[in-house]
Amino acid sequence: MARRERVMRMSVEQPLWRALTAYRVLTMLYAVGLFATAHDEFPRPWIAVAYYAVLGTWTLATLPRVANAARCTKRFLAADLTIAVVGILLTPVADAHERIQSGGPTLPSIWTAGAVLAFAIKGGWRWAALASGLVAVANLIERGSPARDTVHNVILVCIASIAIGYVVEVARASERTLARALEIEAATRERERLARDIHDSVLQVLAMVQRRGAVLGGEAAELGRMAGEQEVALRTLVSGGLVPVSRISEDTTEGAVVRAVDEEPEPSGPVDLRALLAPYAGARVSLAEPGAPVPLAPAAAREVAAAVGAALDNVRRHAGEDARAWILVEDEPDEVIVTVRDDGPGIPEGRLVQAEGEGRLGVALSIRGRLSDLGGSAELVSVPGQGTEVEMKVPKEQTNTRGKAEQR
Repeated sequence: MARRERVMRMSVEQPLWRALTAYRVLTMLYAVGLFATAHDEFPRPWIAVAYYAVLGTWTLATLPRVANAARCTKRFLAADLTIAVVGILLTPVADAHERIQSGGPTLPSIWTAGAVLAFAIKGGWRWAALASGLVAVANLIERGSPARDTVHNVILVCIASIAIGYVVEVARASERTLARALEIEAATRERERLARDIHDSVLQVLAMVQRRGAVLGGEAAELGRMAGEQEVALRTLVSGGLVPVSRISEDTTEGAVVRAVDEEPEPSGPVDLRALLAPYAGARVSLAEPGAPVPLAPAAAREVAAAVGAALDNVRRHAGEDARAWILVEDEPDEVIVTVRDDGPGIPEGRLVQAEGEGRLGVALSIRGRLSDLGGSAELVSVPGQGTEVEMKVPKEQTNTRGKAEQR
């Protein structure tokens, strides 16, 4: 089946940049409005008009700069803060001394906080502390003395910006952790899928070559020995742990990137499980099925059929080529039950645990792993001398839900 790589980008800070963009425009209009209502009280209003012309042009022209962290460079932050500080220091030149002493606003007013918040979102609480400290010094110079309202405003801006900077840093760390967790989950599921496919094909071929080579002898025996060595190495690789995935989780300026491998959407609706199990029937494999179709989601039906194939491979491998097997399909109201039974010698007690420890994951991955992914289960009952029975259950509701999700 065709597969494709899906790239997801997560950014918890992107909404903050959008909010900052709106804040800068609104506070610029607010500062201009304050001046417009009190311009008669300014002894030199032309200075304020010139400053607001620069402020308005700068705010509107630099809106793309505060769209994300990548465009909000250090040079832009420095220039932005400079405009705010210059506006504060120009206030005593443009405005009356009495208005300043009575608590009148500075020329940029609360627009200054937007420049400080840009530092916080871009660089965290340390950058916010630096920017708010410069604004505090400018405010004290503008006022001439540490008045109560000035100190109050300075402290408020400092605390708010540092807090937001700290929250941004924590959010970025959580974002990277979540991206890494999603990636590990995706990598684990892909490794298990590959392990099942390898067990169903490559490992069984290598095991057959090893057995036939030992029987034929000569050069074939050497070929069989090499095939056995490769089988052991491949089983070790399949049953090994996850390798570190360093390229998947990236902390970029636009958010953490998660890459996962998805199967292409199924082109059709539910399929009849009987059609997928019919090829397994033969001279030594009997198939008993309902008279009506057994519909399952395509992915679920495919996995159940593969699990049945893995169970029959185990019968041929452990019970011998002459062993007989029976497949029973039961279509219950809430689930589908498929049972595979053989007349072989059975499995000695503790052999399954030992096989998993040796890296032989036929039951663990090819059968139980497939059913577990579908929300189902697989139970194995074996009595020495009386054969083995594998009962596989798949809930209809969950498989149908998964099938619809894949189609989307």
